[in-house]
Amino acid sequence: MVNVKPVTLYDVAEYAGVSYQTVSRVVNQACHVSAKTREKVEAAMAELNYIPNRVAQQLAGKQSLLIGVATSSLALHAPSQIVAAIKSRADQLGASVVVSMVERSGVEACKAAVHNLLAQRVSGLIINYPLDDQDAIAVEAACANVPALFLDVSDQTPINSIIFSHEDGTRLGVEHLVALGHQQIALLAGPLSSVSARLRLAGWHKYLTRNQIQPITEREGDWSAMSGFQQTMQMLNEGIVPTAMLVANDQMALGAMRAITESGLRVGADISVVGYDDTEDSSCYIRR
Repeated sequence: MVNVKPVTLYDVAEYAGVSYQTVSRVVNQACHVSAKTREKVEAAMAELNYIPNRVAQQLAGKQSLLIGVATSSLALHAPSQIVAAIKSRADQLGASVVVSMVERSGVEACKAAVHNLLAQRVSGLIINYPLDDQDAIAVEAACANVPALFLDVSDQTPINSIIFSHEDGTRLGVEHLVALGHQQIALLAGPLSSVSARLRLAGWHKYLTRNQIQPITEREGDWSAMSGFQQTMQMLNEGIVPTAMLVANDQMALGAMRAITESGLRVGADISVVGYDDTEDSSCYIRR
């Protein structure tokens, strides 16, 4: 791979036809720069894809390895745990971690989070956000020459990625319900834009088929407890009452249990619920 030299203030100054000091004033948002000159410098910065260095320690050349993490909402259990694990391992290696949360859905929001990290002069990037093939390639391009690792993309996407195995989790969930004698099983998947959600759904299908069971319904949530509640309530209101549910994460499972209870049914006795992730709080959920 060709090591592309980062664009400097001198490069911007030469391109815009102004002095280094003028570019520095624009970058630092000084007020004594004419609007015309500011526009010319900003246009040059955009054309050259110049990323301002806003970290004073880095300007002094004293920065240790800095890893940037662009992530889905940290209000969700899995992303927060992944970031915590990255931070813990980075601490062991003497590296630092800076996090940028993807505030909206879509590839442009992910690219904005990446750019925010690049502005802090990270040494490498970890992208924990669901992306289809073309969007993932576009985000990788936005990473410029900074190494990037993706955690929620297809293993067929031609970029650096790590894919989590969901074989054991889906198998154990299905085997548990089958051992209890369940045949009427509903599936509540995560958002199918997520590779993890698709792999969990595929795993359920694989092991249900091995046991000659077809799910009586399939629903799609967004990982949140509220989506678990809404999807389960809608299912029950439609008159579809399974004896068991396989749910793609524990937060949606919590919402599903609330819907079951509010519908006058009993969790465990009427409808068994198997979540996924084994979150710490799940030990305090209703147990039967």
